[in-house]
Amino acid sequence: MNPRLVVIDGPSKGQFFPLTPEEATVGREPSNRVALADPAASRKHCRISRQATGQFHIHDLNSRNGTFINGLPVKERILEHGDQIQVGASTFLFLTTEADETPTPSSVWLEPGRVDTRTMVRLRREQSIYLEPEKVLASPIPPARVARALNALLGMSTAIHTTRGVSALAERILALIFDVIPAERGAILLLEPGIEEPAAAFCYERASGSVQTIGVSGELVERAFHDGVGVLSGHAGAPGAGIRSVLAAPLFGRERPLGVIYLDSGDPRVCFEEDHLQLATAVGVVAGAAIENARDMESLTAENRRLQEEIKIQHDMVGESPRMAEVYRFIAKVAPSDSTVLIYGESGTGKELVARAIHRNGQRADRPFVGINCAALTETLIESELFGYEKGAFTGAIAQRKGKLEAADGGSVFLDEVGELPPAVQVKLLRVLQEREFERVGGTRSIKVDIRLITATNRDLRAAVAEGRFRADLFYRLNVVSLTMPPLRERREDIPLLANYFAQKYSKQAKRRLEGISREAQACLVHYDWPGNVRELENAIERAVVLGSADLILPEDLPEEPLETAPPASLPGDSYHASVREEKKQLIMHALERSGGNYTEAAKLLGIHPNYLHRLINNLGIKGEIKKAFAR
Repeated sequence: MNPRLVVIDGPSKGQFFPLTPEEATVGREPSNRVALADPAASRKHCRISRQATGQFHIHDLNSRNGTFINGLPVKERILEHGDQIQVGASTFLFLTTEADETPTPSSVWLEPGRVDTRTMVRLRREQSIYLEPEKVLASPIPPARVARALNALLGMSTAIHTTRGVSALAERILALIFDVIPAERGAILLLEPGIEEPAAAFCYERASGSVQTIGVSGELVERAFHDGVGVLSGHAGAPGAGIRSVLAAPLFGRERPLGVIYLDSGDPRVCFEEDHLQLATAVGVVAGAAIENARDMESLTAENRRLQEEIKIQHDMVGESPRMAEVYRFIAKVAPSDSTVLIYGESGTGKELVARAIHRNGQRADRPFVGINCAALTETLIESELFGYEKGAFTGAIAQRKGKLEAADGGSVFLDEVGELPPAVQVKLLRVLQEREFERVGGTRSIKVDIRLITATNRDLRAAVAEGRFRADLFYRLNVVSLTMPPLRERREDIPLLANYFAQKYSKQAKRRLEGISREAQACLVHYDWPGNVRELENAIERAVVLGSADLILPEDLPEEPLETAPPASLPGDSYHASVREEKKQLIMHALERSGGNYTEAAKLLGIHPNYLHRLINNLGIKGEIKKAFAR
C-alpha cells in the first residue's frame, strides 16, 4: 500500500490522503495538498516530505498550536508506520503497510481515447430497479436474469459479513459480479477528489482471477466518479482498439463517492445492456459502505497495534533541543543495564520522567516501578515507608506492613531528593545496595530484594559529602552512572513545544476551545528564565487556560513574572494583539482619570472587579505609568 494519511478524528474524519514523493503541506488553505476545513489548523500548518532514504519526514511550519506526534508536540520527526499526527482538531494515522494478512492492492493505468457519447447510457443510483422491490417486479427483464442478479446481491450481503480486509472483500465482490455480467476484465478503484491516480485498485480477469494491473478508460472512470452516476458505453479507448463494451458505476460511501466499479469486454459478441448497468449501480451502493467499513476497520486495527506498541515508547518527555537529545541518548544507553543511576537537576526539570523512561525501556519494564519523595517525609516515616515494619514495632503499628523496597521486588525503586535522607536511613540504604537485603522496622529477619535503584537530587551531593551531611560510601554507591537534567532556560527552543502541549492538555480538561498561543505570548514565555522549570511553565499555562477567554492565550493571560521580562517590541504580525493591548490601556487610563485615580471607582466605571483591574494593570505593565500620571 502506498503511504497515506487516514483522518481518524476531526472535521474530515474518514478521508484518506495518499502520499507521493512530492512534498505535501497540511493546513486550512485550499492550496495545501491536505486541505482541512479546520479553524484550529494554521494556514500552512506542517509539511510532509519524502527523503532519499524513502522515509517520510514531518516538519512543523511554526503553526500556532503545534504539531503533535503520538500526543507529544514536535518540530520535526521521521514518521513511522502507525504514528498518530494531530493538526489542530484533526488527527491522522500515518500508514505505510497493511496488516500482514492483507494482500497487496493492484494498480491500473488510464488508457487514452474518447468515449463514444452516442452510445452512452447514464443511470443515477435512485433509478436502479434492484434497490426497490416494486420496480423489480414490474421490470420487463426476464425473470431468470432477475433471479441471478438478486442471488448475486444476496451473495454480496453474505460476503460483507464473512470477509475480512479490503482486498479480500473487493476480490469477492468482483467474482460475484462476473457471475452475472459477461465482462472480461474489471476493477474496483478507490479514488480521492482532486487526485488523478487511484489510492488503491483491485483488478480481476475472468480467465485468471485477481491480477496486478489492467488498463481502464480514464474518461469513463472520471464521469462515473465526479458525476456520481453509472455510465455505459459501446466504445471507449484508443482508435483501432476494437469495439468494447464498457461500464463504470460509482462506489458510494456513507457520505460521498468512494470510487468506481469498472467493467469492460473486448469480445465483439458481448454487449453490456442497461440491465447490467442497473445491477452494477446497485452493487456500488451495497458494496461501497461495506468496503468503507472494511477500510475503517483496517485503520482501527493499525491504530490498535500502534497503541499496543506505545507502551514501549522510549519516553514521555517533550523536547527536541540538543540538550534533550543528549538525555535521550543517555536513557538508551543505560536502560538495558541494571546499573544504579543518579539524576541531578533543578526542581521541575523532569527527573522522575527520566527515571520512568529508564525503567520502561529496561529489562524490568514488566515489573513494578515504585517512587518515593524523600523530602516529603520525616525520618521515622521514610524508614517505615522504605523498609516496612512489623506488628508492634511502634505505637500504631497494629499489623505488619511491607515497605516500598519489598513492593518493588524485581522492579525499580526511584528515590527523589535522595540528598534529604536522614543519616540513619542512609546507613540502611547502603546495606541494601551492598547486600540486597534489609530488615523491617522492629524486625530481625533479613529480607532479600532484587531491585534497580534510581535516585535524583537537586543538591550538590559532593559538597554535602565534604560537609559531612551525606555519607561518602553511599554517594559512591549511588553515583555509578549520573545525568544532569538541563534547566528550561538552557533549552529555550523547547518552550513553545511544552507550552502547546500543556495548552492542549488543560484546554481539554477545562472543556474550553483553544486554538493555541499568540506569538506575542510565546515571545514572553521564551524570554523568561523559568526558575521553577517545566513545572512552573505548566502552572502558568494552566492558569492562562482557566483565566483566559479568547481563542488564543494572550500575554495578559500569563502571570506577571514572564511579562516583566518580555521583549520590548512585539513581533511582526502581532498588530492585532498590540492594538487590543493599547485599547485596554487607554480604557483603564480614561477610567482612572474620571475617578481621580481611585481604583475601586475606576473598576466600577469599567464594570469589572477591582482585583481584576489590578491584575490587568500588572499584566499590561502600566503600573509605573499610572503612578507617574496620578502622582500628587
